[in-house]
Amino acid sequence: MAVVLGLDAKLLRGVAGSTGSTEVKNVKDLTLNLESGEADVTTRATKGWRATVATLKDASLEFGILYDTEDADFTAFSDAYFNNTPLALFVTDGDGNGLDADFSITGFSVEQPLEEALSVSVTAKPTASERAPQWKTGA
Repeated sequence: MAVVLGLDAKLLRGVAGSTGSTEVKNVKDLTLNLESGEADVTTRATKGWRATVATLKDASLEFGILYDTEDADFTAFSDAYFNNTPLALFVTDGDGNGLDADFSITGFSVEQPLEEALSVSVTAKPTASERAPQWKTGA
C-alpha cells in the first residue's frame, strides 16, 4: 500500500470552464467534503429493513490561506468571492486523482489570531457551469 501524504497533494486553480493548472502554493490544510443525498426506497420486499439509494452528490472544499494581498492566489480567491466570479479548481492527491469542477467561493473568513499570521478560511462549492464536476483518475 502506498501512503500518500497531504503535503504531496495539490490544489490547482484556473479560469472557469477549464481544468485548473496553476498550483495554489499558499494553501494550508484542505478538506474535500463529498456526500450524497438519500432517497428512501423501502418496500415490503426489504423485510423490515429500511432501504436507501444515493441521489444527488454534494461537494465542498474548506481550506486556509495566508492573508497576503500581494499573493496571486490570495487575490484570485478574494476577487472570486467579492465579485461572485467562478474559479476552476482541481483538488488532486498529486498523482492526478481528484475532483475537477468550476467552483463559487461561498466563504471567505479572515482570521486574526493574536500570536499567529493572519489567514483566511475559504469555502468553495461547485457552481452552475457548462462543465459538470468530474472525478479524475490518474495523471
